[in-house]
Amino acid sequence: MITQVKVWGNSQGIRLPKELLEKIGAHIDDFFNIEIVNGNIVLSKTFKHKTLEERAADFEGKIGPYKEFEWGEPIGREQW
Repeated sequence: MITQVKVWGNSQGIRLPKELLEKIGAHIDDFFNIEIVNGNIVLSKTFKHKTLEERAADFEGKIGPYKEFEWGEPIGREQW
């Protein structure tokens, strides 16, 4: 497969065909690690952002403080 470096704003870019990305399971907004290995550019699919639900599952469904903080009695015009 051949592609070409093109101007992309103030940078240069290389377009990757959809079929190629589908073969590795890549999607829009996925992250890639870029390395130079023996004079070649190597892209590796990497970090995946997790949804809030996925993050909560990592902590057995618990999100945030695990117990409430006691602030004491209201002072002044505070209303609880």
